[in-house]
Amino acid sequence: MNNLAIIPARSGSKGLKDKNIKLLNNQPLISYTIDAANKTGIFSHVMVSTDSKVYADIAQKYGAEVPFLRSKDNSCDVASSWDVVKEVLREYAKLGITFDTVALLQPTSPLRSDKDIMSAYKLFKEKKASAIISVCEMEHSPLWCNTLTDDLSMNNFLTNANNRQRQAFKKYYRINGAIYIVNVKSFLENSNIYNKNSFAYIMTNNSSIDIDTEFDFRIAEFLMSERNK
Repeated sequence: MNNLAIIPARSGSKGLKDKNIKLLNNQPLISYTIDAANKTGIFSHVMVSTDSKVYADIAQKYGAEVPFLRSKDNSCDVASSWDVVKEVLREYAKLGITFDTVALLQPTSPLRSDKDIMSAYKLFKEKKASAIISVCEMEHSPLWCNTLTDDLSMNNFLTNANNRQRQAFKKYYRINGAIYIVNVKSFLENSNIYNKNSFAYIMTNNSSIDIDTEFDFRIAEFLMSERNK
């Protein structure tokens, strides 16, 4: 199969400035995802989709290809990652290159390993799936959550049914953003990847850090240091 890895890295992030190239333990954040994708040996192409020549140069230095820059339409805040995937597939098609599968690997998940990606692909094949989506167990049950009124009243915040010990609840999982694998034909026919033929790949919480803020970055830095020990 001809497999493509897309690492989306738009410049100009607002929550954490230039987070995709911010140095994490002396390497740009994006380099960890490039390295993990290349180590798998699964992909015929590992590419970075970016709107920045600076980002492109860094991506190429660490082993990714950047055959074209992202369009202006897909470089704005409202463009989705899946719009980017469709654009990348179109641009490669213009070069005469088509793919059977695409893995979308967010650079903000630096603790996702090559083994995670390989295990997710193994599951993809075993299930004959249209999509594999990585998840991790939630730290707390959503049944302990509710909205607050303006006066901060806790009246009926929890119902009797939900006011139980953590161990009494079923496990809940959340999408962690680290790995999405899709069958290209199925995706182009129906871009809703959450369907009866899509399955979860479960990752550990330590591997599921998704960096959006400085706090997230510091946690990733600590976990990366511990892993390197």
